[in-house]
Amino acid sequence: MEQEKLVREIPVTEMKGLRIGNAQDDCAKTGVTVLLFDQGAKVGVDVSGGGPASRETHLASPVTADNPVNAIVLSGGSAYGLAAGDGVMRYLEEHGIGFDTGYARVPLVCQSCIYDLGYGSAKVRPDAGMGYRACVDAGNSVPVSGNTGAGTGATVGKLYGMERSVKAGLGIHAVAVGALQMAAVVVVNALGDIYDPKTGQKVAGLRSEDGLSFVDTCQELYKISRRRDLFTGNTTIGAVVTNGSFSKAEMSKIASMTRNAYARCINPVGTLADGDTIYAASLGEVEADINMAGTLAAEVMAEAILKAVYAVKEQ
Repeated sequence: MEQEKLVREIPVTEMKGLRIGNAQDDCAKTGVTVLLFDQGAKVGVDVSGGGPASRETHLASPVTADNPVNAIVLSGGSAYGLAAGDGVMRYLEEHGIGFDTGYARVPLVCQSCIYDLGYGSAKVRPDAGMGYRACVDAGNSVPVSGNTGAGTGATVGKLYGMERSVKAGLGIHAVAVGALQMAAVVVVNALGDIYDPKTGQKVAGLRSEDGLSFVDTCQELYKISRRRDLFTGNTTIGAVVTNGSFSKAEMSKIASMTRNAYARCINPVGTLADGDTIYAASLGEVEADINMAGTLAAEVMAEAILKAVYAVKEQ
């Protein structure tokens, strides 16, 4: 009860300087989610999966230049979906946003993609137009969890391919502890099963051959220990955003602490068949302890992962 009093859920729209937009092709079952930072953000990253599809991820490295990132893009389409970032850059350029080089403003945009080509149409992928539409959507609608944006083609439990998988989607959750705010946005497209860490109950994942129940992906993996051709169309990508004031290096640590949420909720996770990536962005207003912020980020991300599953079931 005491923890519930300290941590209160808030609408993600309460976070000043953050706008979230979505665009998708409901027929092709793929989409884009964009996080726009009105004043820029200090961004760190943690890449734990073995097969990431990403763009400008090194902008979030603690050893690269400390310039504010203008947007984070999450998309479907595997590496083809990186084209959506072009539309985000065009939108930002039109609004005079980006790093001033003296000759042009160059928007700084990080992007990660999920593999969803096996769920809908493999021939239709997020492109620049879809990325641009997601930016237009940001601020014009209230972002919600479910079968939307980059989560449109997300599925989980794919050890044996798409036939025995379960639909997942986009998850969004935000909280406040005093003046400190923390939000998580995640696209759940894992090879593994999804668990509620509070109960240990499996809530989504690999289905049995008859489709009537779940089976344990880890146990099935042990049975096929010599198999080399695991289904590779997986990845859980997400971002946490805080109004806490942290350096770029500290945000990389918060990103790595947020990865604990993946470990609590997804099993197996971070395999060579995954491209798991987490960004962490600071909007830089509130002083807070990094250990508390990283711990909170993992809790918020875990809730967002569950919402990515539950919201799809309710739709």
